[in-house]
Amino acid sequence: MISSLLADQVRARLHRVGQLVARTQLSPNWLTVLGFLLHLGVAFVIASGNLRLAGALTLLAGAFDALDGAVARASQRVTRFGGFLDSTLDRYSEALLLGGLLVYVLRAELGVIPVLLSYAAVVGSLMVSYARARAEAAGVRLTAGVFARPERVVILALCLLLDRPIWALWLLALATNLTVLQRAYLMWRACRLPERQPSDPAQG
Repeated sequence: MISSLLADQVRARLHRVGQLVARTQLSPNWLTVLGFLLHLGVAFVIASGNLRLAGALTLLAGAFDALDGAVARASQRVTRFGGFLDSTLDRYSEALLLGGLLVYVLRAELGVIPVLLSYAAVVGSLMVSYARARAEAAGVRLTAGVFARPERVVILALCLLLDRPIWALWLLALATNLTVLQRAYLMWRACRLPERQPSDPAQG
C-alpha cells in the first residue's frame, strides 16, 4: 500500500519543503484553501476532456495537498481547526475531481454504467474517510485500508495519463467500497477484543 510503504520517505521530504515554505509566513490554512482551488481547476480540466494534462495536474495537486500539514508542523502552527479544515476540504477536493470526471462522461455520452460508477466512486471515497473518522470517534485508531487517499490519487492520475478514465471509475468504485468493508471488519474485530482491566495495585 502506497500510504504505508512510502509514508516515512514522503513525510521526511515534505518536512524539508515545509520548513522552506514556513519562512514565507504563509498560513497553513491558506495553503489548504489554495490546494482546494487547485483541485477545482483540475476538475475543470478533466471535464474539458484534456485527460493527460489532468493526470499530471492531479499528481501535482495531490503533492500540494500534503504541504499544508508539513508547513503547520514545521512552523508549530498545528491547530484543531486546521485539521478540521484540511479534512473537510480534502473530501470536497476528491469529490470535485470525480465530479469533473462525471461531467466528462456525460459530455462524451459514454452511457449509464460510467455514470453509476462515478456515483459509486464518490460514495465509496467519502465513506472510506467517514469510516476512519467514526472509528476514531469511538476510540479506535483505524488507518489501515487497501485504498486510502494516496492510492486513490495515484490511480486516478495514472488512468488519466493513460487516457483510460473508465478504468479509473471501475477501480475507484470497487476498491473504495471494498476498503469501507475492510475497515468495518477491522472495527468489528477491534470491538471484540476484551478491554484491558486496570491492574490491581496490590498485585504490584
